[in-house]
Amino acid sequence: MKLCITYDMRAPEFGARRNNLYTAALDQVAWADDVGFDVVGLGEHHGSEDGYNPSPLILASAMAARTSKILLRTSVLLAPLYDLPKLAEDAAVTQTISDGRLLLGIGAGYRPSEFATFGRDLKDRWRAMGETCEFLRLAWRGEPFEWNGRRCHITPAPDPGPPPILLGGSSKAAARRAAHIADDWFPPLDPRLWQPYRDECIAMGKADPGAYPAQGPIFLWVSNNPDRDWEWIHPHVCHQLASYSAWTREAFGEAAGPYAGKITEETVRQSSAYQVRTPEETLALGQELGEHSVIYLNPLLAGIEPARAWEMLRLFENEVLPHLRP
Repeated sequence: MKLCITYDMRAPEFGARRNNLYTAALDQVAWADDVGFDVVGLGEHHGSEDGYNPSPLILASAMAARTSKILLRTSVLLAPLYDLPKLAEDAAVTQTISDGRLLLGIGAGYRPSEFATFGRDLKDRWRAMGETCEFLRLAWRGEPFEWNGRRCHITPAPDPGPPPILLGGSSKAAARRAAHIADDWFPPLDPRLWQPYRDECIAMGKADPGAYPAQGPIFLWVSNNPDRDWEWIHPHVCHQLASYSAWTREAFGEAAGPYAGKITEETVRQSSAYQVRTPEETLALGQELGEHSVIYLNPLLAGIEPARAWEMLRLFENEVLPHLRP
């Protein structure tokens, strides 16, 4: 079973101060490294009123300096918005600072406003994804190369070696493409998108990536009093869901994803994606998921106060973790 702790650094007005959230995130990932978490996931978005983190590699580098074992995964970096030489350089430095712990998850993005901000064309995003993978592989050799009629030389080369490139996406076509151009596939917690990737890898003669791990809820909170805690957690969850609903309306003309247009306390509490459980119920969840699985904690979701987050993390450490992973 893998343990993942995630941060998007949203700071809505009703939540904690942004500076306090960043300080807490660095302290918490150091804690996660000490107690044996496997990976920290860092998202990316731009122009978000709540300050969603726009710079995952900068935050990953700061976290690398506070840790020694945990993997640092961008989940996902919006590659079509980047200048490719600068992306190659920044990723190489992050990989070197972390001593090889960067997992470079990249995605195509979908919000027109983000592409407008960077002067990019949304229609070109999947072509840009292919170019990104090709450029990074050439760049990280540390040798001069030609790219679109110009000479490029990216230094320093990542040490101890190039980070793996994980391709994110939400279609079967993207899954199959990941088998060809990336080192791994990172679907949005949807097991239906794993099999096309696995089948394509096998058809290409590549190693079988195996079955898709069972996935825990995208938000799990451990509490001795779930009903009490849900009352103050609910606004944070609804803020996140309302934001994604607005972004998908911007991109596709209508809300998409969980509870699009039907975000209420009742619908969210009945969700399998957002759960508040006692320690005993969390252990039962772990047994249900089995060994080939992933459990996620998102302790600062949409501006949750760090003091409350620490209370939850200590409860997880003392009453769940010793039995979950003896």
